[in-house]
Amino acid sequence: MGRTKKVRQAGKFGARYGKRVRQRFIDIEKKQRKNHLCPYCKKQGIKRLATGIWQCKKCNTKFASGAYEP
Repeated sequence: MGRTKKVRQAGKFGARYGKRVRQRFIDIEKKQRKNHLCPYCKKQGIKRLATGIWQCKKCNTKFASGAYEP
């Protein structure tokens, strides 16, 4: 898939959906995929399992939080 520097992960959509929608998608993806601190053990390493469900890789704690970032 052709992705350029400018469109990043939204390159998979091609020219569809409009600039604003693709930009919003990029912003949400960036927040969602960055490293977050675990509220229990205070280590970085939380992974999103599903919408609003997060799990720490270190202490293995599973908890509910925000949809895109804990």
